[in-house]
Amino acid sequence: MRHIIKTLIVALSYVFLTIGSALAAGQVALYNWFEYIPPELLEKFTKETGIKVVEYNYDSNEEMLETLQKDSIGKYDLAVPAEYAVKVMIETGMLDVIEVGELNNRNNIEPQWLDIWFDNGRNHSIPYQWGSTSFAVNRDIYRGQADSTDILFNPPAPLSGKISVLDSQEEVMALAALHLGIPQCTTDRKQIEKLNATLQKARKHWAVFNSETAEYELAEGNVAVAMVYNGDSARVREEGANVEYIYPKQGYIIWADSLVLLKDAPNRANALKFMDFLLVPANVATLTNYTRYSAGVKNVTPLLDDDLRNLPENNPFSSAGAPIFIKGCDAKAQRLYERIWDKLKK
Repeated sequence: MRHIIKTLIVALSYVFLTIGSALAAGQVALYNWFEYIPPELLEKFTKETGIKVVEYNYDSNEEMLETLQKDSIGKYDLAVPAEYAVKVMIETGMLDVIEVGELNNRNNIEPQWLDIWFDNGRNHSIPYQWGSTSFAVNRDIYRGQADSTDILFNPPAPLSGKISVLDSQEEVMALAALHLGIPQCTTDRKQIEKLNATLQKARKHWAVFNSETAEYELAEGNVAVAMVYNGDSARVREEGANVEYIYPKQGYIIWADSLVLLKDAPNRANALKFMDFLLVPANVATLTNYTRYSAGVKNVTPLLDDDLRNLPENNPFSSAGAPIFIKGCDAKAQRLYERIWDKLKK
């Protein structure tokens, strides 16, 4: 009897292990921004492949990097970092190499997004979406001139306490550097002091740090100005909100998010299938129509919504300053910026 029970236990253990392995083999773990992929696209992938996408969310590149650096390598398969974060992840060994021939649709990547400075040759990533970071104004609340970063960092009295900024150190610091006309990642003492003083003074006028729902708070009138991504502004404006996305004369941030293959991905083969899926023009068009950003894949433009090509959010003002990518700061500059940021967040 004990032998039978033991045999049964062994048999059941094998069944449970087999089921567990099958479940693991039938999924892919995606670490992504909040509301950054349409549910119907995930459903389509599952229908075509039988692989379920399990999605986890983060609010900033900094949160994503911190989570993965702690103890989460081997938990997620894919992530969607910005260009400077991709560079950091490559340099710190957080990404796996996509071998030649592992992506059937690799040739669909547009040439300008293939040999790119943060992942030359796309050995670790594929394009996801790209766009800009600036700020938007609720024109039902504020009708004044708004073509300057003064709106965020030296606002007029009517906007005091009605401003939301992204909960993202790199993006806030980069836009502040543009505002002041100083280099990103500076370690010059006078420039750092000026940056700190400007931000601490501006902080008194900010209501909240918000990366998740800033555009909706703006649309509802809970804030009058919100630092946002251009696609977020487009979505709430198209839903009826009277918001205007601003390209300031000092310049604005341009970013390029990528889908990266993480080191020790537990479902590596499934992750590669998902990457290949997001290199199919029809699938990328579904993603782009949803996010209201721009793609880096060939033959997507004819499949986009007609109005997407003419979105105000995708067409900078003639008076706009030059766009910049965010730079990855060295350790010294990063420590200085973290001190400023920590003080801002208190």
